[in-house]
Amino acid sequence: MKLISSFFFFLLSLTICAQQLICSDQDKTAFDIKIKEIQNLKQSDFGDTMISVGQTFLGTPYVAKTLEIGKSESLVINLHGMDCTTYVENVLAFSTLLVEDKMNFDSFASALENIRYKDGELDGYASRLHYFSEWIANNEKKELLEDVTAEIGGIEIKKDINFMSTHRDLYPFLQDEENFKKIKASENYLNHKSICILPQNQIEANENQIKNGDIIALTTSITGLDITHTGIAIREKDGRIHLLHASSSGKVEISELPLVEYLKKIKKNTGIMVARPL
Repeated sequence: MKLISSFFFFLLSLTICAQQLICSDQDKTAFDIKIKEIQNLKQSDFGDTMISVGQTFLGTPYVAKTLEIGKSESLVINLHGMDCTTYVENVLAFSTLLVEDKMNFDSFASALENIRYKDGELDGYASRLHYFSEWIANNEKKELLEDVTAEIGGIEIKKDINFMSTHRDLYPFLQDEENFKKIKASENYLNHKSICILPQNQIEANENQIKNGDIIALTTSITGLDITHTGIAIREKDGRIHLLHASSSGKVEISELPLVEYLKKIKKNTGIMVARPL
């Protein structure tokens, strides 16, 4: 009886895992292809590994809201279309697998869940790290990266973060009252903390301190919002830092302009946060 009971709970756990994972056969095939593609890309410096892995996604279509699917929060694995955040998450997850020599699908799913969710655990919609400043802080807590913004000339600011709760109609999952309350709680937590940003007019003077593979988050003056876009720093042949990112203009690409000039063209940009993967 005890054996039957144990087997039942084993099957139940498999069912729960399956319900929390959304990955098409096409994306599972894409994972196998990606593993073969990156297997010889490990560099001595993790930032350079991030760049090598990140460039294998060049040309991948930009697709918004790839995680907003299904009736409940699931670990979505989509390697055919990415927004700016899921691009960074995928690059960080694959780079981690490469360094740790854990080149299998289960390890990838585990790494992605660890990166994407508060304290590494998928526990409903509100457990996802929706605000990117919290994404940085929580992944620093997990020792996956270090917020180096202060080290390279950043300044502390206070800002009310409430975009999601004040734009509830934009987020279908927030029609659920429990989800809404939990997001409000997350916002309240963020509003009791300051964030450090490198102002736009100070980036050029400190550009030499930004390294290949650093995660760049674009700060904004938009009311209630912390970050509007993210990508990966890459030093190009011109000696300048550019942005390797999933661009809303259509695909994963390297910005034609250096980061400093690129930001000047973005309305309401106030500067950047810089996080260094460990």
